Amino acid sequence: TSEAEREAAYTRWLHHYNHHRPHTGIGGQTPSQRVHNVTGKYT
Repeated sequence: TSEAEREAAYTRWLHHYNHHRPHTGIGGQTPSQRVHNVTGKYT
């Protein structure tokens, strides 16, 4: 497995974890549903 393949796999996993996988600790929401300022824009 190359470094590029590992990076691509991690990126896919992280997206799934934060945008599609419900978390019981936050009431079944995904982290992206729970945190409204994901982009770091403080407006």
